[in-house]
Amino acid sequence: MALEDLANKDPFLIDKNIVIALSGGIDSVVLLHFLNSHYPGNIRAVHINHNLSKHSKDWSLFCKELCHKQGVEFKSIDINIKTSSNIEENARKKRYNSLKSELSKNEVLCTAHHQEDQSETFLLQLFRGSGVAGLASMPKMKSFADAFLYRPFLNISKQLIIDYATKYNLDWVEDDSNNNLNFKRNLLRLELIPKLESGFDGVIKNISRSAYHQSEALKLINDLAEIDIEKFNLVINHRIQVLPLTQLPSRRIANVLRYYIAQSGFLMPSNKVLTELISVLTAKSDAQVILKWHLYEVRRYDNELYFFDGEPERSNENCPLFNKLKDQTNFTIRFRQDGQRVRLKGKKHSSSLKKILQSANIPPWERDKLRMYYVNDTLIGMESIGEMSEA
Repeated sequence: MALEDLANKDPFLIDKNIVIALSGGIDSVVLLHFLNSHYPGNIRAVHINHNLSKHSKDWSLFCKELCHKQGVEFKSIDINIKTSSNIEENARKKRYNSLKSELSKNEVLCTAHHQEDQSETFLLQLFRGSGVAGLASMPKMKSFADAFLYRPFLNISKQLIIDYATKYNLDWVEDDSNNNLNFKRNLLRLELIPKLESGFDGVIKNISRSAYHQSEALKLINDLAEIDIEKFNLVINHRIQVLPLTQLPSRRIANVLRYYIAQSGFLMPSNKVLTELISVLTAKSDAQVILKWHLYEVRRYDNELYFFDGEPERSNENCPLFNKLKDQTNFTIRFRQDGQRVRLKGKKHSSSLKKILQSANIPPWERDKLRMYYVNDTLIGMESIGEMSEA
């Protein structure tokens, strides 16, 4: 049963380990108080400091003191946003990536999005000409790395949140950017939605209901994408297989691509970019096509589509050879040189490293980033390839 008021527990959260995204605003302050009242001892809070306001440090300190008063474990995470590009998207991406990395398996991250937030999201998507996925707006719950993202207030009105804060005499901080009409969400909240409310009874509830209907339609569309992916083996090692995908009707090709992009946590590309992406499927099999939108890009190599979220972070920790060698004396990491020849373990003859990487289907843009492991200046091996020696 969905939470419809702030008088009772949310059944979903019983016996869960809860992490609250705490900004210090009224919504998240009420969420903290409400959840800590019903689930004491099962809660911790995380504050993301975007460092975009002169008040950022004050807000972080407020959240810390608030959690101390309520006996809630608290952590503040600093992030830095590139102001030269889309600030809102950069902030959203970094905020959620930071929260993801903070969560343990099966924890539930709770955010304080409410009914008015859902209505704003729906209208923003509507005015952008979005399809079903966009109009479905924010889901009540979804998987979030190895944890869950949950919005317990999504069916709660803003007025109920204000009434709760008044009843319990709660304090909160005000973000002055919330009054900046240059942000489209603020323009909707402060000017357009009040006019809609004056002319249409229950407009917020009705918009939220429409978002729910779209989310149900989206589930059916996603079910079809999952059936196609499984039946035709369209995704292998997180890469879309071009040849079987092109055997589907065009509308189902587009549906699979939209589904995969959404599941990857990317913002949906425009219709123009999606059309270009579909055209990439008919390029020559050895083409190295690059398409970019927002902070994302897709490349085609060897009849596979590779999707990237900016510049992917690389880690040694997933390489067994690195873990085997890292503690040895005089262990160093280097990168390949032009014309380098090596001998793979168990092979009698040497080969050019370039041919070895080609045979291993390593995409060209990844080859110069692969780490080569040396001990006492002697080549021992290479990540993704294995043990080898200098020729």
